[in-house]
Amino acid sequence: MSRALTRLLRAERAPRILIVGDMIVDRYQYGATTRISPEAPIPVLAAERDEHKLGGCGNVAANLAALGADTRVVTVVGDDYGGGIIRRLLGESGCSDAGLVVDTSRPTTRKTRLVSQNQQLLRIDEEVVGPPSEAIEEELLARIEAESADADIVVVSDYGKGVLTERILDRLCRAPGRPRVLVDPKGRDYARYRGASLLTPNRVEAETATGMKLGTPEDIREAARRLAEQSDLESVIITLGAQGMYCRLRDGSHEWSIPARARSVYDVTGAGDTVIAVLAYSLAVGADLEQAMRLATVGAGLTVQRFGVAAITRGDLEDALLESSRLSDKVCDHDALVRRLAHERSEGRRIVFTNGCFDVLHVGHLGYLQEARSYGDVLVVGVNSDASVKRLKGEGRPVNTHADRMALLSGLECVSLVTGFEQDTPLELIKLVTPDVLVKGEDWADKGVVGREWVEEHGGHVVLANLHEGYSSTNTLQKMGLEDPGR
Repeated sequence: MSRALTRLLRAERAPRILIVGDMIVDRYQYGATTRISPEAPIPVLAAERDEHKLGGCGNVAANLAALGADTRVVTVVGDDYGGGIIRRLLGESGCSDAGLVVDTSRPTTRKTRLVSQNQQLLRIDEEVVGPPSEAIEEELLARIEAESADADIVVVSDYGKGVLTERILDRLCRAPGRPRVLVDPKGRDYARYRGASLLTPNRVEAETATGMKLGTPEDIREAARRLAEQSDLESVIITLGAQGMYCRLRDGSHEWSIPARARSVYDVTGAGDTVIAVLAYSLAVGADLEQAMRLATVGAGLTVQRFGVAAITRGDLEDALLESSRLSDKVCDHDALVRRLAHERSEGRRIVFTNGCFDVLHVGHLGYLQEARSYGDVLVVGVNSDASVKRLKGEGRPVNTHADRMALLSGLECVSLVTGFEQDTPLELIKLVTPDVLVKGEDWADKGVVGREWVEEHGGHVVLANLHEGYSSTNTLQKMGLEDPGR
């Protein structure tokens, strides 16, 4: 999968992508805070330097340009210092400023963040929120007409500042012969985006628009279905932070859940902009929705590791894909697992299977897995889903997510393939694998090993592996001074 995604990033022709939405100047004022003001109980920031970045639809444009797209922007700026900064930053990013419409009646929207030791102390917003005048709206429509003529994809980036009027959205989403339109929405009324190709709300935005609490996978599916049907959309992607993203086509014929890449979250600012930029670029160069989502999760994972809005380059994505290719090749869904095992068997290799939660990985797990591998050539590890672990071990477990647990296991040399399962027992997965050797811990001697009959009926056998006394997830948590949250 990683190699296929890398090939997509190396498209010969730069896709032409138009962004329409609310432009923002993001200003960061950096300094040190070493004392409290004598005038009020607030820290004093000793200003050292400031930095300006493209925000709002400008951040989407910067990300697309960094990916190598031919990027155009239609938006409103003021006849002021902020408008000049926008033009300079667009030029530095490689984006055209031909689509900027100057409105002398309102300032360029600016957000100033006061930052000390990479922590925001305060944000100051300078803006006028509301629709533009009829004359400015007409000028915006003319720029859209000119810039969208040869666009492969249109991105609507709505920050709720007023640029995206009903007439402008009608032209973008519902005009005959329009390009494919992707929308990063705002507010409660998503019917205003009717006719668009794809909508990308985050969890909170989807909850706001549907009035639902998205606590379970079923809730997420239902919310996506409602949004697609109510707003006449081809598909909906709900971004779920550390849980990745979920996509559903309006007709229900296809749905995908893409896990997030394991990353340390530093700052989520601009992650949504990166997601829609990578989706737009990927779809414009011929990716299908699943491939585009996988690339977008990689981009989002890189963004949240950086402070402030940050454009992700094509090189960044390629490096991340290269870094994870060896591990991701081990982690596979059930369809890929069947194909991989068919190949291994054709080469005469002996298949070993074991399973578990592997919540807090410790040396006992390592010894167990190394022994399991010794019984054959290919060790397949089945990993309980988060919901399954919770049912088996109680509230608060697992400590580590399903994606993290599978990633850690895939990093062990003794493990050949890793896959997940939703059920409380691995019986269906064992039937799918039909291993030559089924390995369980010796503590299962009196419990009855799930899958024994199936394996033995198909010519395999069961091995009870040694357990390393004193090692468990509970003991590990206690040694860290933590209670097992599942107890």
